[in-house]
Amino acid sequence: MAGEGSFRHRYVVVEGVIGVGKTTLVHQLARALGGRTVLEEFEENPFLPDFYRDRRAYALSTQLFFLMSRFRQQEVLAQGDLFMRRTVSDYLFDKDRIFAQLTLESHELAIYEQLFEVLRPQVATPDLVIFLRADHDTVMRRIAARGRSYELDMDPAYIAELADAYVDYFATYDGAPLLTIDTTRVDFRGRSHALDEVLRAVTTGQVPRVLDAELRSAGQQPSLPGL
Repeated sequence: MAGEGSFRHRYVVVEGVIGVGKTTLVHQLARALGGRTVLEEFEENPFLPDFYRDRRAYALSTQLFFLMSRFRQQEVLAQGDLFMRRTVSDYLFDKDRIFAQLTLESHELAIYEQLFEVLRPQVATPDLVIFLRADHDTVMRRIAARGRSYELDMDPAYIAELADAYVDYFATYDGAPLLTIDTTRVDFRGRSHALDEVLRAVTTGQVPRVLDAELRSAGQQPSLPGL
């Protein structure tokens, strides 16, 4: 476990499209660092199952619920000991815009943006963002393997479009130090070279822009479908 004095990034966020392995890595990092986890509360959004069946009809209600839910969670963190404890989260508040821009009509987006601009200044900025990506087939296998009922109606084309939107967003992201990892052939469920490399970046503050080449050269085996 990293010592208190060596911990350079106290608030770490892991991001990426659904099924890419965010929550797995969050739990591993929190366990190794002796920190706490802050997880996105998908199951509590009552509009989500309907959204996956009819995105157009339920886009605004789904998006506004997520925005306010994430903000309330961030408010609790800000009032507590966010900067006194190591915290690892599986979402970046700012990424909410990725979904909004992808799913909302222009008049809906205008309403959303007004609310987002009021809330955003009150949210803490992470010390490090880890962006996970994987190829489309791998993501779809992982989604199917975990068998969440509300995910089974997802349109594969929407997931592919969402993954591309994530890549575009993080290509220009400059809100915090950013580490990008291709998880197509990386399994974070056990202690591995991949996890050790991520922990090194988190604890030393020496963050390469991309970790893919280092992980591939270390001979990582293909990840299992349920990651």
